[in-house]
Amino acid sequence: MQLIDAHIHLASPRYPDVAGLVARAQAAGIAGVVAAAVDETSSRHILAMQQAFPAFVRGGLGVHPERHVTDEETERVLALIRQERPRLTAIAEVGLPWYTVRERPDRERLIAAGEPRLRRFLQLARELDLAVVLHAPHAAAERALALLEAEGIERALFHWHKAAPEVTRAIVEGGYCVSVTPETCYRERDRELVAAVPLTNLLLETDGPWPYGGEFEGHPTEPTFLRRLVEEVAAIKGLAVAEVAEIIAHNAARLFQLNDGLLPLSLRERAGCGKLRGSKAAWECGRASEGRSVAKVDCG
Repeated sequence: MQLIDAHIHLASPRYPDVAGLVARAQAAGIAGVVAAAVDETSSRHILAMQQAFPAFVRGGLGVHPERHVTDEETERVLALIRQERPRLTAIAEVGLPWYTVRERPDRERLIAAGEPRLRRFLQLARELDLAVVLHAPHAAAERALALLEAEGIERALFHWHKAAPEVTRAIVEGGYCVSVTPETCYRERDRELVAAVPLTNLLLETDGPWPYGGEFEGHPTEPTFLRRLVEEVAAIKGLAVAEVAEIIAHNAARLFQLNDGLLPLSLRERAGCGKLRGSKAAWECGRASEGRSVAKVDCG
């Protein structure tokens, strides 16, 4: 089993023993992680972690939209992304605010106020050919999708996706990916999302160190949680765990262009997110494959 944790905040101080985390993850069959930044400091920490764990950590630099970061710091992060492009897998985590503005009467204006900064990161992603990992939950998702399309972004992940069904369908039909977390094992909303989204557009993440309930309550969040998560996704889809794990690995390889040995060549060569970009076929073909082997469905 070759699983990728598509979104984890490995630079968090709540991960004091990264070496131990990496060892446990590799022992559990986790091939690697995409570590996401939230500001300049975490961006630099992630670069150091890549150097320390080159066989496991892939980096994404960015500025979290819910954080109060100055324009000057944003410019420094943009410059760092350009400088470190050969070492990077993604621009992450960027997007639009929701949680810090959702109770405000001027919520729509505040979400829109985050668009200029996101555009800067999207334009750089297009220029440097980097995937984008988005924080754009709920009402922010539709706005973020419009910006992706306006800026010509082809590779993007809506991390820990939460949005109206029609927005989710538009994201998939645009060729983009969404990811789910261990909440899928105990929360109906997330299970419904897994059931709805074609497996070819789905990734797995922990968003660690975010804590979870259910069977994970009281346990520090680590990439090892993905083994249980992939079992739950397979059960929802009515497919074998090994097949689901392989398809999701294909998706990660495609989205993040993992052509550096993190995944086996056989996985890197298979198409994943973006294969059916710009048509309804992505949604319809993916849904048709549920409950039977995806390999037997002609999605090309």
